[in-house]
Amino acid sequence: RGLGDVYKRQRMNNSRKINGNLNVVGNKIRYYREKNNMSYQKLSDQLMLLGIDIHKQAIYNIEVGKRTIVDFELCAFAKCFGISVNDLTDEYFEKLK
Repeated sequence: RGLGDVYKRQRMNNSRKINGNLNVVGNKIRYYREKNNMSYQKLSDQLMLLGIDIHKQAIYNIEVGKRTIVDFELCAFAKCFGISVNDLTDEYFEKLK
């Protein structure tokens, strides 16, 4: 097996879905975005101020579970909403018990 095989397996693992979604925080991101009266564009702008470039369409895709989210993006979303990362992940974390 070569590195190509390892790469293919990693790509396959990254495409796993939980309940048909590519992330577990999309609903929470939508909740906090709406709670803070933020449009997709406003949230995208706030993320950009933190050095995170996520287009408004990509935010929508995160919210509906069509896009994965990486750790530094998760942190930036939490910062924009004035909450902790735990606030975004707590429901899923509790389901793991």
